[in-house]
Amino acid sequence: MSGGPTVGAILTLNAGSSSLKLAIFDLVASGALLPWRRGELRQDGAAQRFRLRDADGVTIVNEVWSEARFDASLGHLLARIDGELAGRRLIGIGHRVVHGGAGHRMPEEVTPELLALLGELAELAPLHVPHNLAPIREIALARPDMRQVVCFDTAFHRTIPTVATRFALPREFESRGIRRYGFHGLSYEYVARRLAVLSPRLYAGRVIAAHLGNGASLCALKGGESIDTTMGFTALDGLVMGTRCGALDPGALLHLMRWEGLSVDEAERLLYTRSGLLGLSGISNDMRVLLESGEPAAAEAVDVFIHRIVREAGALASILGGLDGLVFTAGIGENAPEIRARVCERLGWLGLRLDETANADGAEIISAPDSAVEVRVIATDEEAMIAEHVRDLPAA
Repeated sequence: MSGGPTVGAILTLNAGSSSLKLAIFDLVASGALLPWRRGELRQDGAAQRFRLRDADGVTIVNEVWSEARFDASLGHLLARIDGELAGRRLIGIGHRVVHGGAGHRMPEEVTPELLALLGELAELAPLHVPHNLAPIREIALARPDMRQVVCFDTAFHRTIPTVATRFALPREFESRGIRRYGFHGLSYEYVARRLAVLSPRLYAGRVIAAHLGNGASLCALKGGESIDTTMGFTALDGLVMGTRCGALDPGALLHLMRWEGLSVDEAERLLYTRSGLLGLSGISNDMRVLLESGEPAAAEAVDVFIHRIVREAGALASILGGLDGLVFTAGIGENAPEIRARVCERLGWLGLRLDETANADGAEIISAPDSAVEVRVIATDEEAMIAEHVRDLPAA
């Protein structure tokens, strides 16, 4: 094993409403983190399915557990992880928390006081933060001596200037936390760090990173720092997503509530779970299904998805004052060459030229040699980013 002997292991947990993703990393004497296990616990009817893969991506565990909820199965999960550690000393657990509000701008070690504060922030992301916090609370009770670190998806965007975070609302609402925050920060931070290694020249320049998955956003990077992004107060804003509508005229929502009689809860379900690619197509929120479909509504959903990306990319290029690089990441960005090709074609006015063969083959650099804009595909790894923060954060 490179880097010397293993000195411990770090566990990362990313809890959502219907799944919990996990990863285990070896921390070796050199300070490097080496992947050891990755997996997920996901709802499977009235039970849960636990899958685990080794460092080569081979499935080594595929089990169905009888517990119906994550909180009920956490003890089972921790015991299963203990077995996988194979004698390794677990030195910390890192968690993704979607929203840190304006006051939490860096990773932090969990304390009872911090947990209480984060509980109050749950109203800023009610569909995400309560699920993020649930395993943290359970572990604090079950293993009070275990070091836990929270990593905020909003923290990377702390460098965005005030002019880009403000809404044109009466100023008192800013003090109540109503502002643009940005999300997918752990993904963008990982991409920025990889870019610094792969192309220091590009890292120092003007880059748009496109996190395109079931959740989707763009981020304008200058010198590796976020200066603007398409998501705002919530992860509902910006691009068209799998089941989320993206940017919406607030007057349309007022109309739906006033004239269509939608309650707040009904409007929330509409915007978060019934819209986006699913709502436009009436078929699926899965881009693979839509690209293979012959239905006109599926094709239109893809067209709208691309149109929004191109429109927002043009706006961010303007904010950056030009463009040196474009990076695709996340599920669609990494695995859908047709989407990459269509986006790049529409951005040709920026001097961007695609190498069609490299794009089809999934190369790391997919721009043509004469392209004025370098286009890359970088596989994101939020779990690795969380593990790095656990490693690097000084113990309290």
